[in-house]
Amino acid sequence: MINTMGWVADSFWRAAAYCLHPRVIALSLLPLLIAAGLAGGLAYFYWEAAVAAVRGTLESWMLVGSLLSWLERMGADGFRSVLAPMLVLVISLPVLVLLSLLLVAMLMTPALADLVAQRRFSGLERKKGASFVGSALWSGGHTVVALVGLLLTMPFWLIPPLALILPPLIWGWLGYRVFTFDVLADYASAAERRQLLKEHRLPLLVLGVATGYLGAAPAAIWAFGAIVIALAPLLILVSVWLYTLVFAFSSLWFAHYALAALQELRRRDSIAPQQDLEAAAAPPLPPLLS
Repeated sequence: MINTMGWVADSFWRAAAYCLHPRVIALSLLPLLIAAGLAGGLAYFYWEAAVAAVRGTLESWMLVGSLLSWLERMGADGFRSVLAPMLVLVISLPVLVLLSLLLVAMLMTPALADLVAQRRFSGLERKKGASFVGSALWSGGHTVVALVGLLLTMPFWLIPPLALILPPLIWGWLGYRVFTFDVLADYASAAERRQLLKEHRLPLLVLGVATGYLGAAPAAIWAFGAIVIALAPLLILVSVWLYTLVFAFSSLWFAHYALAALQELRRRDSIAPQQDLEAAAAPPLPPLLS
């Protein structure tokens, strides 16, 4: 029986070591530059308008107005001024995470899978079971499902235990589906990919949830209160960089595991016909004496 959890641990340490490879460091710059450019451009042109729109919406809600007035009477005078910008950041953060994940999946994961294959699985045949368009559609469709899941579960984030469980689970499911597909796109046939996703669903989901929690870690830099408003442009760049690194590590983790699983699947499939030939060539057993 294959020790899949042993493979998970082995792939983890290999992925951590590969993060120090100069090629991995260089590849991480491209998604960083694209995401940072988009985030910075949107913040420059739409930050004030977004904050004004959120502030106007909050002030139109009687319950929120009453709560803010009560907080001002309790001495929290500055809370009204930082609430709208904080909400804009909270709403933008999941979009930033998804953008980073998609950029890494589309731009880095195939190159990282090639790096792992060249160094560990040089004899692995490329069967090209998915095209770039197919990969993009797969990633886009699963991202939409993840976004819907995030929106539907947001009210439950107010319950402390669920806030620590639901988002990483959703990120984990998305990472498991997207990274595995992109790693195997060039190397596995469509049938092999489906078989691997079925046979290794649990360990791949473990990888996904683990990387989901890792992906939630960079959000901690937004937990420093009102100071994040003044430092928002810098923190956006830092967040994009951290997310890029986390998802690059995730790509490497999935690449090491999925390509090892693919190699084992082909080894197993090549042994089965050989065993059948040997059984067919074996002389028939003598009949039992009556």
